[in-house]
Amino acid sequence: MSPQICRFLSNLCFQLGVLSIGASIAIWWFNRGDSPEDNAHAERFGIFVGLWAPTLLIMSNRFDRFADKAEAVPGLRPEHLEENQKD
Repeated sequence: MSPQICRFLSNLCFQLGVLSIGASIAIWWFNRGDSPEDNAHAERFGIFVGLWAPTLLIMSNRFDRFADKAEAVPGLRPEHLEENQKD
């Protein structure tokens, strides 16, 4: 996996993590109903979506670290080694 792909995935995970926080609040707010069962469902589903945020933000951090240390990414060969083998 190249550093560019890791950076892209890092940015994507970060944006989705922030979006899931807003989506959690929106789900809770707009899915509320008149009955206690509807309110309970809206709360549970909002919490479920809200729990995605920490996972996505942690994945964003890890992808960013992989991009910083490109040689630490499994299957990626440093560019200077590839150039030496061509000669």
